[in-house]
Order: sequence, then structure tokens, then C-alpha cells
Amino acid sequence: MKSLRHSLLAISLLGTSITAISPLTSVFAEESPANSNATAEPGPLTANITLTNDYRYRGISQSNFLPAIQGGFDYAHSSGFYIGNWNSSINWISDAASLGAKSASAPIEMDFYAGYKHDWSTGFIADIGVLQYYYPTSGSTGFIQNPNTTELYLAQNFTFNAITGYLKFSYAVTPIFGTPNSSGSNYTDLTVNYDTGVWGLSLNAHAGYQYVAGNLVDSSASNNSIFSYADWKLGITKDFGYGLTGSMAYVGTNAKNYAYVNPKGTNLGRDGFLISLTKTF
Repeated sequence: MKSLRHSLLAISLLGTSITAISPLTSVFAEESPANSNATAEPGPLTANITLTNDYRYRGISQSNFLPAIQGGFDYAHSSGFYIGNWNSSINWISDAASLGAKSASAPIEMDFYAGYKHDWSTGFIADIGVLQYYYPTSGSTGFIQNPNTTELYLAQNFTFNAITGYLKFSYAVTPIFGTPNSSGSNYTDLTVNYDTGVWGLSLNAHAGYQYVAGNLVDSSASNNSIFSYADWKLGITKDFGYGLTGSMAYVGTNAKNYAYVNPKGTNLGRDGFLISLTKTF
């Protein structure tokens, strides 16, 4: 799910030294159903599959700007409890490993989440849950810190006529995506959608801030000053009916060039366009 992981893992791979952060260091598509706070409607059990030109997580490419296939399922109980799984093809673990002359790989990201939603007022739904990011890693992983990450999240959904959205706060209770000493990292996400009422089109806007806690190796190397950044998105979604939706968006970040790069030195948080097609069953 993230580019943040790339650079952070590269630090581990190259000896957890601040000097490892350079244009040669490592290598987040849009948020997964768990991250986007999606609901499992109209039925209690739904499934989804998506094709996208780039997997961006919190603004950082997880597929090295290449297409990705994604999908998962959600089960929502009438009591408000829900559980789900979401998966995506990725590149960042193998890219990060290559920086340290390793052969580790994890071609897929698997997200498992569960939570509870409570409708406390008309148009206002509170949501609390836990999300586990899991990477089935294989190969030479001796110098790679465990990338698996656990986050707790709290969100408030809102609806004002044609305007919907949510404000969400996610908190990592483990080191985040292999970053040394980074427990306590957090992400704040504000997303707003406007249903135009025309041709099934909705306008989408998002702004977020990723704070990375702790120090890389010692008190002189602050994760916050190196890896923390803001991201944003402006887009449009088209509902074609029959569970089929398409979207286009322009995304960007202010991530530092030396912190989030692929093996070729390209900033994984650079501005770019996303195009995706999703089918919900």
C-alpha cells in the first residue's frame, strides 16, 4: 500500500544509516476500500475488482507507476460490525530489496480489517476499526525489517444533501512499513465528494498528512523531518450503473525527492494522473 514503505525499507536494507537516503534509495494508488472508509452496500456481502494505471497509497506509488489489479470483499452486519479484505499487486518490496543487493519480493499486498459503524444522527456515521497490512514476503529477507503494519482508525462520515465525505485518523501501533522506530506514526485524511446529479458524475477532493514518528537510527535522524509529507487529490467519478464505476484523478504530494524514490531515482510521490475502473458485485 505505500511508497513510504519503499524508502523506509531501503534504510533497513542499506544498514539503517541516514547516509542511505539518497537519489538511489528506494522506492503509496488510491486508498483501498478499508482506507477509503467504503461501506458494504447494498447487501451484507459484496466483492469488488479494480484495474488501475498506478497504485497510489497516500499519494505514493506502490507499483512503480505501473498498472495494478486490485480486489476484495466486505461483510457488513446489521448491528454495525463489519469485516473485509482487500488486495493489490505491488512492486515496492522487490524494488527496495534491490537497493541492498537482495532478492526479497512480495508481489501482493493483503489488507485485513474489521470495525464498527454507528449511525448517531441522520447523515452522520461514526466508524472505528483496526487494519492489518500483510505482505507475504519471500527471498533473501535477512536485512529487511518486517513491513507488516497494524493501524487503528477512527472516522466520522458526513452527508449534506449532495455532499458526502469523511474525516479519518489512522494510528500505527507497530513500526510503519518497515521503518525503524516508527510506532506512533499517523495519517489524517479529509475526503469530500459532490454528486453533480448529471450523467452519474461526482466530483472528488482529498487532502491528507502522513506523519512518521521516531528516529531512523539515533536522535540525529528524525523520521518526521525526512519522511512526513502532505498529499492531495482532485478527481471525477462516473457511475455507469450495474455496479460499474470509472474514475480519473490528479494526485500529488510534497514528499521529499530523496525520501521516496525508485531504484532509478524517480520521486514516487510526483504529481500524476490516475485512471481506474471498478466493478462491485
